[in-house]
Amino acid sequence: MSIVIVHGPHTSGCSLPQELQRQLQQQADAAGHTLELRGCGNLPGLVGEVCAARADSAEFVLLDPGELAWQAREHPEAGLVDALDRLDAPYIEVHDVFGAELEHDGVHRAPVATVIINGNIGSGYRIGLSIALRQLRDAHRRDDEKDYGCPVLV
Repeated sequence: MSIVIVHGPHTSGCSLPQELQRQLQQQADAAGHTLELRGCGNLPGLVGEVCAARADSAEFVLLDPGELAWQAREHPEAGLVDALDRLDAPYIEVHDVFGAELEHDGVHRAPVATVIINGNIGSGYRIGLSIALRQLRDAHRRDDEKDYGCPVLV
């Protein structure tokens, strides 16, 4: 598996409508990557799914805590920041509301990017996935250069 999207609930209902899921799957497939969607209804579930992404050796994680962002900030003992720190893969935060981003002080690992498109979670996911795919492509290209000792033309 290469990319995992972990998402919490949104007050507007389902954060990932079927059409958006289809578009994201097509976007990942076109780039030669798999995409797994994991929904969570509570903070312990969100933490568990981030831990599971690590155990599953995800190459990249898109994290949309949704309404759980507020709980994660109020309850650091729940372990979301610690789970993100232990995550081997880079991650991108995706939000549909400004001010919902998680807090990252100098001690904790920050996301590669934070995408906030007020009121349009679909665009946020598409942009976040595009960034992740570009990062993975560049990382694979660097790995190929190391293996062959010279730049590889793609």
